[in-house]
This record gives sequence, structure tokens and C-alpha cells, in this order.
Amino acid sequence: MEQKNDKKVIRSWAFFDWANSAYNLVITSTIFPAYYTIITTTQEHGDKVSFFGRTFTNTALSNYALSVAYLIMALLLPILSSIADYRGNKKIFMKIFTYIGGIACMGLYFFKLDTLELGIICFAIAAMGYIGGVLFNNSYLPEIATVDQQDAVSAKGFAYGYVGSVLLQIICFVFVLKPQLFGITDLSFPPRLSFLLVGIWWIAFAQIPFKKLPAGSPNYSSINKSVVRSGFQELSKVWNQLRHMRVLKMFLLAFFFYSMGVQTIMLAAAGFGEKTLKLGTSKLIVTILIIQLVAILGAMMMSHFAKKIGNVRVLIYVVLIWIATCVCAYYITNEYQFYGLAAIVGLIMGGIQSLSRSTYSKYLPANTPDTASFFSFYDVTEKMAIVIGLFSFAYIEEVTGNMRNSIIALASFFIIGLLFLVVLRGVEKKSLL
Repeated sequence: MEQKNDKKVIRSWAFFDWANSAYNLVITSTIFPAYYTIITTTQEHGDKVSFFGRTFTNTALSNYALSVAYLIMALLLPILSSIADYRGNKKIFMKIFTYIGGIACMGLYFFKLDTLELGIICFAIAAMGYIGGVLFNNSYLPEIATVDQQDAVSAKGFAYGYVGSVLLQIICFVFVLKPQLFGITDLSFPPRLSFLLVGIWWIAFAQIPFKKLPAGSPNYSSINKSVVRSGFQELSKVWNQLRHMRVLKMFLLAFFFYSMGVQTIMLAAAGFGEKTLKLGTSKLIVTILIIQLVAILGAMMMSHFAKKIGNVRVLIYVVLIWIATCVCAYYITNEYQFYGLAAIVGLIMGGIQSLSRSTYSKYLPANTPDTASFFSFYDVTEKMAIVIGLFSFAYIEEVTGNMRNSIIALASFFIIGLLFLVVLRGVEKKSLL
């Protein structure tokens, strides 16, 4: 086992966020949602599309596709993390999911309205690649950093991710907004080129952590039955441990509910801006760029405040801001209100993700060999939250015909998460007495 807090190892680990965050920004947050909404909104059919013969609202279909991708990964990850813990080869799984995600992004280069099915499938597979890579990358955190450094290291990873994704976004931005500079006449080419570049960027920069990170620590004694059964047995073992760990259990309950809101907003915000407010691709990209830049500051601020007043208190304040954000989002009517809301979202988006990851890491039993299994449980919790959040958002839009109504559901998720955080705060105080 390598010594913890090695600067080179931590920097390499952070470059995985640099590599895969380009997917998060270009595919889930800016160019893909705008491109998808534009090409699937026609004079003949409005916002309705046919997917393998069944009619859906266009944005609801993409949200359904994402929720299915997250559900599949929630079922697969326990098995894969069990294998990783057993063989000590989590890096191999990081590589597999990176290549799957990167190649799927490249496949989106061929996405047009007449290849809708191909586009949605590649979109879902790219999400699966991203999800899998993040799990195994997260599980390295307690291995490479001591508890007192995990907030800062986690924040560094998110900061690298925001910087790297913004750099690629700017490159794509030039092609999308100024295609004439390159003699491009097919207006579908710049966004499709962006999808191709994301795949190349993702795979290329992931080679940095692949070279430096340790393979993992084998734990052969933890598995003695079939891989499929043992994967869920590992989750069951974690759950049984959680029953006797009130603080960690209460944190996961809070995390589950507020993640329904956070992750759904991050995945659906671009569609809301394009479809409801008619922002257009260029304004949407600028808005998301602002969010990414502000998010770097947010991640660093949350790490600083956590040292001053504690992780849980910071999370309580941040979730309160998220609730207020949902209320404001329901009523906004113009682009300037959207810009103001985007700045607030950026500030709290990176912070809550980074702080949630490091808070969970701090609550893990000391020197546990099963970090991948514990982070698998964390990831399954988050993925199931996303499945419920995205499905609720899509279903309410389809039933009511208005995305604004979906936002009400998100606010309720945040409120429940807040209540669990308040209880967690009380449990922490008692445990210190």
C-alpha cells in the first residue's frame, strides 16, 4: 500500500475528474440537451418523438433513458465492486467504463433525427460509462488521503473537473457559435463534432490516473461464493454494519433524498432552459460555463467552511439554499432570472457534491479493506435517488405538460433530506457527549 497524501498520486487521481467531467458538461449539461431539443422539436409533431414505435415527449424520453441507465448501473455496481474488492483490480474497471463511455460519446457523432434510437442508446451507454468510472475513482479517496485531508482532496478533484471540462467546452463553443470560421455549412456538424471530442478527451486524459493510481488491495477472504451473490452479499454486509452506525445511516438517508433533487436539477436544467425559456444554444452554453467556473469557488468554499463549523452544518445550509432555488425556478420567466439562478446553483452544486463525498468517506470505519463495497453502497444510494428523481421529473412533465410542475417534486425531496440532516446533527452531538 502506497503512502497516503502523496501529491503526485492525488494530482493524478484528480485528473480522472478532469477527463470525465467533459462528458458531464457537454453531454448532460449544454450542447447535447440543446441539440437534442432543437432537432426533436418539429412543426409537424411539436415536442413528440417516436422511439421504437412508441411516442414520448422529447425531454421526457431523454430523462427516462438516463433513469434506465442509472437503474442498470445501480444493479450492476454491487457485483462489480465485489469483484474489485476481491481481486484488488478496481483500476481495470475504471478503464473499462472509461472506454465504454468515451466510445459511446464518439458514437453520438452519428446522431441525427433519423437516427434517434442510436442517439438515445449511445446517450444512455455514455452515462453508464461515466457512472461506473466515478464509483471506482471515488473509492480511491480513503486510500490516497488521510481523514484530515479528504475534504481538500475531494474538492481538488471537483476543481480539476470543472477546469478541464470548461477548457473543452470553450473549444466546442467556438465550433458551435462560429462554424463559418471553419467553412462549416452543416449546422448539425459542430455539436456532433463536440460529442466526438468529448470521447477523445475523456479517454486521453484518463491515461494519467491509469498510470499512477495503485491497482487496489485484494481481499480474497471476503468472497467465497458466486460473484453475483457475493456482490449483493457485500451490500448486505455493509447494510448490516450501517444498522449499528447511526451517524453513517442517518447521513445516507439525508444524502438519498437531497440527491434526488441535486442530481435531477443538474441533469435536467439545460432542457428546462432550452425548452421552457427558449434560451438557445449559445446563451445556454455561456450560462453553464458560468456555473462551472462558480462551482470551483463553491467546492473550495464548502471545504473551508466545513473546517470552521463542521460538514453537517454546512450541508444543512446548502440544502436550505437548494430549496429556495427550487421555489425561484418555478417562477422564473426570463433569461436574466435564469442567469442569476444559475450563479447560485453553480456555487452550491460543486460544494454539495464534494462535501457529500468527503463526509461519507470520513464516516467509514477506520482501515476497512472494503472501500469499494462501501462506496458501491454510496453510489447505489445516489443512483437510485437519481432514478426516482429523473423518473418523477419526466413523468410529471408528461402528465401535466409543464416542466415547472416537476420542480415542485424536487423541492419536496430537498425538504425531506433537510429533515434527516437536522436529525443527523442531533445524533452527532449526542455521540460526542
